[in-house]
Amino acid sequence: MAEVHSGGPLEAPSRGPLATACRAFRRDRTGMAALAVVLFCAVLAAAAPLVTALYGKNATEHYGQNGAGLLSAEGLPVLPGGGISADHWFGIEPGLGRDVFAQLLYGMRTSLLVAFASVAVIAVTGVLLGVTVGYLSGLADRAFTFVCNVLLGFPTLLLLLALSPVIRTRFVGPGENEPAWMQFTSLILVFSAFGWVPLAMVLRTSVRALREQEFVEAARAVGASRRHIVLRELLPNVWAPVLVHITLAVPGIVTAEAALSFLGVGIDEPVPDWGRMISRGSEVFYDDPTYMVFPGVAILVFVLAFNLLGDAVRDALDPRIAR
Repeated sequence: MAEVHSGGPLEAPSRGPLATACRAFRRDRTGMAALAVVLFCAVLAAAAPLVTALYGKNATEHYGQNGAGLLSAEGLPVLPGGGISADHWFGIEPGLGRDVFAQLLYGMRTSLLVAFASVAVIAVTGVLLGVTVGYLSGLADRAFTFVCNVLLGFPTLLLLLALSPVIRTRFVGPGENEPAWMQFTSLILVFSAFGWVPLAMVLRTSVRALREQEFVEAARAVGASRRHIVLRELLPNVWAPVLVHITLAVPGIVTAEAALSFLGVGIDEPVPDWGRMISRGSEVFYDDPTYMVFPGVAILVFVLAFNLLGDAVRDALDPRIAR
């Protein structure tokens, strides 16, 4: 005789780890607000040409020098608040008179391009090396540890400071300006060359614990290749630390790129850059403090939002935190 079910409600099917993490993240109001700010910044950066076209200004034209009554004889904005007006929402740059709002948008585009490109290379390199070395162990693990320790001993900022004149001397002729693509490539390569190490070391430790689990032993027992075990068995189980590392690495690269431009070895003119805007603002701070406020607040808001997003992602992926 068929079994009759009771009138009580049926149990909901169990959720997977990804669905559980997404549900926990959606309940985190701080994380959702941070995600909204990050997405807003990314959309603004991607749509910078469209936004500035609608705004009616660009980031390179010298409005203060070409228009009358915008800059004083000393090169300072005439209007209060750094030249804020209906035509220039955030004012104009002292000296050259470029529009600050347009510069901020394109400066955001510069920072995010360097950060996202670097993080993409870091993620691919760190995941492949960390997972592979963690599974192989032995000689590969010892060689990997040695290389990581050597790379961790290099001060990245000082290396970039030293490489900049070398690149200019080696690849750029006398009297020529370094092409923008070369500046971007140099920054991305150096950030990537050193940024993959922490991620790879974390994944190596995680995989060394996972390789003795039953599902890996079962794959070995049925004759699965090492490539299959690494790509199909181990890799899907380490995505959580990868996501956390990415969300925390982006703001670090943004601030490092701004610091390099502030020191004069990042992205050069005429490409707009937040760090160079702050450097220029520090020179005229006492006469026009407003010019430093806008890029400083922009970096603060973006980095804070990304750090809060990273914390929220980490909490959502932590199985020890109650859902």
